Amino acid sequence: MTRVAARPWEPPRFASLDALIDLMTGRRFAVLTGAGCSTESGIPDYRGPETRRRARNPIEYRAFVGSAEARRRYWARSLAGWPRMRAAAPNAGHAALAALEASGRVTGLVTQNVDRLHHRAGSEAVVELHGALAEARCLGCGAIEDRDGVQARLQALNPGFEGRVVEHAPDGDAEVDVGAWTDFVVADCLACGGILKPNVVFFGESVPRETVARAFEVIDGAEGLLVVGTSLAVYSGLRFVRHAAALGRPVAMVNLGPPSRGAELAELHVDGPSGQVLPALAEALGVASRPA
Repeated sequence: MTRVAARPWEPPRFASLDALIDLMTGRRFAVLTGAGCSTESGIPDYRGPETRRRARNPIEYRAFVGSAEARRRYWARSLAGWPRMRAAAPNAGHAALAALEASGRVTGLVTQNVDRLHHRAGSEAVVELHGALAEARCLGCGAIEDRDGVQARLQALNPGFEGRVVEHAPDGDAEVDVGAWTDFVVADCLACGGILKPNVVFFGESVPRETVARAFEVIDGAEGLLVVGTSLAVYSGLRFVRHAAALGRPVAMVNLGPPSRGAELAELHVDGPSGQVLPALAEALGVASRPA
């Protein structure tokens, strides 16, 4: 684990928007986003104010690969949850980030999200750190299939599936009735008949090296780092904050609620929803964002 030289602990300032504007004026920033950037699009997060109270263990890579039962359970839940994820639309925060990139004030974006909403909002220089649910990948031959196609095949293979949605989950699946997946039929790879997995990084799985390298390039090519909507509870995102700080680049955080992990490395922290803070930031910097 990379360590940053220690400095005396000082909590980041709960800053006003003006302080963030001052910090970003005259500097080109990279952006790191997390689930809090998409909650206003109706996609729940893992650690926000509304979901922190619910204990939930997402599927792990080892279980998915090693257990046919785990795969049936995952795909049954995914069949129930995908329509909501598919219907989610970018919010004003996504639109503001896309406009800031188009203006040159944002050099690129690294996202921990798997919802593709940054792309749909118009962001172009996007590194999807954890992949995207819009695709499925064969663990055998590596073939990629569009998730909508997998959905149609799952529906055809399970015409009697009536798993009642109990609660939608952050990763595009849903809680369904216990045992609803017992006889669920999983779709195999069209090319080789192998195991299909959503093209995302599961817990216990490593982020591909080439993806990490591209993310570091985004951070290296900027003069500061803006962190939006993430608790940085997992190292895959925290390492970029540490990297920016080690380079002497200013780090600013926008998050609803208390400062996140790694906050000791930030210059300031703005407490507020990204869908409100980011459009106001873009406007103050003279950038007009398109409607979300």
